[in-house]
Amino acid sequence: MTAAETPEHITRTRMVTARAVLRGQADLRTYPYRLLAVVSHHGLGGDKVSEAVAAAEALGQFGWDLVNVSEFASNKIVYAFMRKR
Repeated sequence: MTAAETPEHITRTRMVTARAVLRGQADLRTYPYRLLAVVSHHGLGGDKVSEAVAAAEALGQFGWDLVNVSEFASNKIVYAFMRKR
């Protein structure tokens, strides 16, 4: 995903990178769905779970709740699944 993800791209893929959330580069104001996946490719200091959870916590102040965090061993990417209140 790009460094500054567009609202259209986020809507189309239903995903946003944790990095974009943490850097304030993701605009979710027009996101039309209740569910969203936050994807961590790199991690904070290499810890992808921490990055995904930090992004989930940051989204909490905007009306999002963390549903689940999963790491898929096949591609070593962590997903934090979010639901809009």
